[in-house]
Amino acid sequence: MTSFIPSITLPGFIFEQPAASILLPVLLGSGVGFAMQPKETQKTHLALKQPPYRPPPQIFGIMWPILYGLMGFSAYRAWTTGMNTFDAHKTQLAKVRHTAYPNSATLLTGWREQQGATLYTIQLGLNLIWMPLFFKYQRPIEATVDIVALTGVTGYLTYIWGQVDEVAGWALAPYLGWLCFATYLSAGAGYLNDWDFAGKERPAATKTHNTKYVDEKDA
Repeated sequence: MTSFIPSITLPGFIFEQPAASILLPVLLGSGVGFAMQPKETQKTHLALKQPPYRPPPQIFGIMWPILYGLMGFSAYRAWTTGMNTFDAHKTQLAKVRHTAYPNSATLLTGWREQQGATLYTIQLGLNLIWMPLFFKYQRPIEATVDIVALTGVTGYLTYIWGQVDEVAGWALAPYLGWLCFATYLSAGAGYLNDWDFAGKERPAATKTHNTKYVDEKDA
């Protein structure tokens, strides 16, 4: 079981405030997206051979803010429920390893922060580095390893927070489902392009350029 690691965990006040908890991943995710320069990212995206069922690039810009918002809401729900419950089982799932209080009378006061907060911070970091790995540095192997790890951590987090608060667990479910699909897309694109994106680029979509991927043919 993952323990609370202060040095890599977001501070508690972020989880306590719903606005901060929801807006933080939205702003960080949007910031990384803009830093990657969407037009340049689209050049690489359209130049790659893609696996079946890949969505158009515009879908990602719609989906991710929603998923980031749900992620932040789940964090707020799990934190507030775990900090205020008198259910010892939920408290144990929501919070970190007991420090130095062996008896049940001090169980609720002997825990400092949510165990899930560390997992949440780890998955957020893994999420934010995927786009630079995939598009900026064009490292499909590392990007796929990253998203596989991200999906695993998020799956475990969903399991833990779902036991603390059902709403928190369900709020993470769409994000987890999308990560599974994104893992397929990342690995599929890597495999179809021989795990080498170097030099693969085409003009971004304009009125004079088509928006098809390189493996698509005109009808």
